[in-house]
Amino acid sequence: MTIENTLNVSRETFDKLETFAELVRKWNPKINLVSKNSLDDLWQRHILDSVQVFELAQGSGHWVDLGSGGGFPGIVVAILNQEVQNFRITMVESDQRKCAFLRTAIRELGLTASVQTERIEKLDGLEADVLSARALADLTQLLDFAELHLNSDGTALFPKGQNWESEDSDAKQVWSYALEAVESKTNPAAAILKIEEIARV
Repeated sequence: MTIENTLNVSRETFDKLETFAELVRKWNPKINLVSKNSLDDLWQRHILDSVQVFELAQGSGHWVDLGSGGGFPGIVVAILNQEVQNFRITMVESDQRKCAFLRTAIRELGLTASVQTERIEKLDGLEADVLSARALADLTQLLDFAELHLNSDGTALFPKGQNWESEDSDAKQVWSYALEAVESKTNPAAAILKIEEIARV
C-alpha cells in the first residue's frame, strides 16, 4: 500500500505534504530540522506521525503547537487543516532560523498559520483549545506549559516514545489529569497522550 493510500486526504493536500517533505530535505543540511538518520524515513517517522496527532483532535478553535522546530506537527497540522478549516494555528519556536524555515513553509505552501519567535514560558497565555508538542520536553514540563497556554476545557496532544508510562508516573506526582494513551500507528511501543482536565495535585 502506498503512503498516499494510507492517508485519507485530497490530492492537493498530499501534494502539499510532498512539497513540505522536499523543503525539509532542502533546509535540513543548514539548520538540522530533523536528525540526519531519520531523513531517509521522513514520511513514516515525521509526517505520518504528525498526521495521527491531527486525526485525534476534535472540535475547533485555536491550535497551538509548542516548540514547532521543523514543522512537526505544526506545518503538517496547518496543511491538513486547510481541508476542514477547524483551527486557527499558532506555532511557537524560540530558534530564529527554525522560525525562518516555518515562515518559508507557510508562505510557499499557501498556509494560514502564524509563528511566534519566543520562549514558551515568556509568552502571555495563548488560550489554546488544542495544544501539541512533539519531542520537546518530558511530560511534567509539558504540563507546566499546558497550565500557561491551554484553556481549562482544552485538550493536549503529546506524542511520546516507549518510555511514556514512566513519564506519566512522574507527572502524576505533580499533576492530576484525564489521560487517554492512543497507540501510535508508526511505532506500536509509542503513544499519543491525549490529556484533559489538567490540575496541580
